[in-house]
Amino acid sequence: MAEQPADKKFFENLSGAGKAIGVLTSGGDAQGMNAAVRAVVRMGIYVEAKVYFIYEGYQGMVDGGDNIVEVSWESVSSILQVGGTVIGSARCKEFRTREGRLKAACNLIQRGITNLCVIGGDGSLTGANLFREEWSGLLEELAQSGKIEEEAVKKYVYLNIVGMVGSIDNDFCGTDMTIGTDSALHRIIEVVDAIMTTAQSHQRTFVLEVMGRHCGYLALVSALACGADWVFIPEYPPEEGWEDQMCVKLSENRARKKRLNIIIVAEGAIDSHNKPITSEKVKDLVVQQLGFDTRVTILGHVQRGGTPSAFDRILASRMGVEAVLALLEATPDTPACVVSLSGNQAVRLPLMECVQMTQEVQKAMDERKFCEAVRLRGRSFENNLNTYKLLSHRKPDTELPKDDLSCSTNFNVAVLNVGAPAAGMNAAVRSAIRVGITEGHNMFAVIDGFEGFANGQIKEISWGDVGGWTGQGGSLLGTKRTLPAKYLEKIADQMRINNINALMVIGGFEAYLGLLELSAAREKYDEFCVPMVMVPATVSNNVPGSDFSIGADTALNTITDTCDRIKQSASGTKRRVFIIETMGGYCGYLANMGGLAAGADAAYIFEEKFDIRELQANVEHLTEKMKTSIQRGLVLRNENSNENYTTDFIYQLYSEEGKGVFDCRKNVLGHMQQGGAPSPFDRNFGTKISAKAVQWISKKLRETYRRDEGKVFANTEDSVCLLGMRRRNLLFQPVVELKDQADFVHRIPKEQWWLKLRPLMKILAKYKTSYDVSDSGQLEHVARHSPKEAETVAI
Repeated sequence: MAEQPADKKFFENLSGAGKAIGVLTSGGDAQGMNAAVRAVVRMGIYVEAKVYFIYEGYQGMVDGGDNIVEVSWESVSSILQVGGTVIGSARCKEFRTREGRLKAACNLIQRGITNLCVIGGDGSLTGANLFREEWSGLLEELAQSGKIEEEAVKKYVYLNIVGMVGSIDNDFCGTDMTIGTDSALHRIIEVVDAIMTTAQSHQRTFVLEVMGRHCGYLALVSALACGADWVFIPEYPPEEGWEDQMCVKLSENRARKKRLNIIIVAEGAIDSHNKPITSEKVKDLVVQQLGFDTRVTILGHVQRGGTPSAFDRILASRMGVEAVLALLEATPDTPACVVSLSGNQAVRLPLMECVQMTQEVQKAMDERKFCEAVRLRGRSFENNLNTYKLLSHRKPDTELPKDDLSCSTNFNVAVLNVGAPAAGMNAAVRSAIRVGITEGHNMFAVIDGFEGFANGQIKEISWGDVGGWTGQGGSLLGTKRTLPAKYLEKIADQMRINNINALMVIGGFEAYLGLLELSAAREKYDEFCVPMVMVPATVSNNVPGSDFSIGADTALNTITDTCDRIKQSASGTKRRVFIIETMGGYCGYLANMGGLAAGADAAYIFEEKFDIRELQANVEHLTEKMKTSIQRGLVLRNENSNENYTTDFIYQLYSEEGKGVFDCRKNVLGHMQQGGAPSPFDRNFGTKISAKAVQWISKKLRETYRRDEGKVFANTEDSVCLLGMRRRNLLFQPVVELKDQADFVHRIPKEQWWLKLRPLMKILAKYKTSYDVSDSGQLEHVARHSPKEAETVAI
C-alpha cells in the first residue's frame, strides 16, 4: 500500500483544483449517510478540491454563516460507524421559496461553491434540481441588488448537482438499494429473531409494524427474510376476502404444530379500496376470529437508528466517490444526476427521470393500478414479491403441477450442502425445498454432503420440515468438504436407488469442484446424466462465476462489528494500532471489503503482492497520520496473504517502528466469522437465488425427459451449471466453461471485481494512488422493464 505515482490521465482530466464542493444531508436521516459524507470529503480533497460541510441541510444553506464550513481530511475521522448524520438534517420551508433560494445562492457564491452533493430523498433532490435550473437567474438578481459582483455571475455561471439517495424505505426508483435500507433491515430482523423466541414459548401471534408509508420494501424483504406468515404492503393490497384467507392460513400453520405466527404490516399498508390496514386492525381480526394470543410491536424509529451495516458503509463509500467523479466530469449540458446501484454496478441516472418514475408509482397506487405500481418499483422489488408468494403458502396437492410427461410419479430432486458452513445456507435450502414442492417435485435432503450421499443418508423432506430455517446459522443438513471422486460408484448407486432426477448443490469451492467431478464421471455413470446446479455459499466469496456468495455478507458484518468494538476498546487511551487477521483462504475479499467498511489504514491480501518496502512505507504513512489528531489505526491481513509476512511479523514490525508514537495490539478473528444468524442480505440472496435455481431445474427436467424410456437423460455441458451474480444479472454458467476463470491451486477466481475497489480504500486512508475511472458509472436513462424481462437481484 505504498504511495504510487498518481495516474496522470486521471489528474489531467479530473483535477478538482480550484473547485469547491458542498455536501449536505437533507430530509430524514439514514444509517450510512456519514460514510457517504466521509467519502465525498476525502475524495474531494484527494482531487485537490475544497470541500465544505453544509450543516442542517437546506436550512443551513439558507442561513449561511457558521453553517457552511471548509473541512479537512481529519474532519471526517471516526464517523464511518456512526448512525444518523453528523452534519445534521432539517426540513426547510424557506428553501421552497425563491427568496430562500436567493439567500442560499448568495451564501454559496461567497465561498465559491458551484458543486453540490445532496444526500437525501426525492423531495431533497427535486429541490436541488430546481435550485440548479434557477441558478443563473438567481445570480443575476443578486448582482442587480448589489449582493454579489458582476464578475461572480460570469465566474460561477452554472451549478452542478449530484444526488445520493439516503432513505431507509428504499422508495426511490432507479436504484436497487438506497443508503440506509440494509441497516434498517438489520434492525427489523434483529427484533423479529428476538420476538420469535418469546412467541414460540407462549404460542403467540405477533403483528409487527415496520416503516414504509409509501413503499413496502422493508416489510416485503423482512417477511421474505424471516418467513412471515403474511405481509401487507401498499403496492400489493390483499384480494377481497383477505381476512378469511389469512385466518385460514394461520390456523393451518398452527395445526401443523407451528408454535408462532408472524404478520408484518408496512405503516402505509392499504386494501384494494385504498383504505388503511393498521396493525391494530390485524390484531383485532386474529383475536376475534381465531382467539389466538396476539401482540402488536411497532418498531418505529428503531429502524432509523444504530450503526450502519457493512453493506451500507461500502455502498455509501462507493457512491460518495462516484458522486465526486460525476461532479468533476459535469458540464453545463449535463443534467443533474443521481448515483445509483444496479445489481453490483454503480450507474448515473438523470435525477428528474428517477423522481418522475417515483411519482408515477404513487399515482398508480392512487388509481388502484397495483400491478403497474409493482412493475414501476423495478425488477428487484418485483422479484422479491414473486419469491415471497412462492414460498409463503403451500398449495393444496390438487393444485400442484403434475408431471404430464409420464404416467409415473413426479421428478425427484436432491439438495445437499458441500464445504464449510455459511450463514444463509439454511435459507437457501428452505427456498429450494418449497419451490421444488410448488413445482410438483418430490424433494430429498442429503445429510453431510457427498460423504453422506455415498452412505445413503438421504430422506424425503416436506414443506413443514423447513419451517423457521431462514434465521438459523450454519448448516442444518450438515456439510463436509469431502469431494465425490472417491465415492462415485456409491453415489451413483444411491442416485439409482432413490431415482434422483436432478441435483442442487449449495456450497463453496468444494461444491464447484464436486460438480466438475460429477460432470466428468458422466461418461462412466449414466446416473449423473441429470440436471445439476450449484448455488455459491461460502464466507470466503471465492467461487468463480459469481460476484457474491451466500454467507460472505454475514461474515463481513461480523468483521466490521468486531473492528468497531476493538477500536472503541482503546477509547480514552493513548494512540493505538490494531492488527487484525481475517479468514478467506487465499481470497482477500473479507480483508479488503472489511477494511473498506471499517475504515482500515491498510489491508494485506494474497491477490496484491507486497514486500518489506511496502510494509515499511505503510508504517511510516500511519506514523505520520498518528502525529495528527488521529487516535486509532486499523490494519487487516488476510490469513494466507503471505507465508512469510505473518500476522505476528506485521504486529512486531508495527510495534517496533511505532515506538514513541503508538502501541499495537493484534486479534485473530477465526471462526466467529462463520457463525451467527445470517444477515438480511444473505437470507434474501439465498432465498431468491435458490428459487431461481430450482425453476431452472424444472425447465431442464422437462427438456431432458425421454418419454419413450421413461427417464431423464442430460449429458450436455449446459445441464451442469453454476448460478451466479455477474454485475447486473443472475446468470446460469456451465461449470466446465468456468474452469478457465479459476485458479485451482489457490482456489480463487482469476479475476475478481472487488479488486477495483482497492484504490478506493487507499484513497479514503489518505494514500496517493492511481484510480481507474474506466469502471465508473456512465450516465444512462432509467430502464422501464416489461413484466416478461429476466429478473435481477439487488446486491
